[in-house]
Amino acid sequence: MTGAIEAKFTGPNGSTNLAAERTRLAYERTLMAWLRTSTSLISFGFTIQKFFQIESDGRVHYDGFLGPSNVGRLMILIGMLILVVGTVEHRIDMKLLRKDYPFIRRSRATLFAAVIAVLGGLAMVSAFIRC
Repeated sequence: MTGAIEAKFTGPNGSTNLAAERTRLAYERTLMAWLRTSTSLISFGFTIQKFFQIESDGRVHYDGFLGPSNVGRLMILIGMLILVVGTVEHRIDMKLLRKDYPFIRRSRATLFAAVIAVLGGLAMVSAFIRC
């Protein structure tokens, strides 16, 4: 197995294959940046929405489109949108790269994107259930 990996990065196409591997890693880092941004928005939105939901129980009711609860829900939705856009962009880039370099490994970052999508979906459901 190690011989096959070494053969991939040595020989006449070795530097080209290494460049393709660096490109794959750049795509991975980009997706991870999308994931960090979306996770931040989802968690901040959930926190804002739940904080003002707890604060408004029995006291002051926040109305209007730009009320804290709606801003929190909007942040969750934007975080989910960012997650979808980043993942779709990553998959398109990887498909194009794999077209020319079929030895490129599958992305493990998409697994984390799926996990965050599930958690974000749960946060969204929780935020919208109790209006």
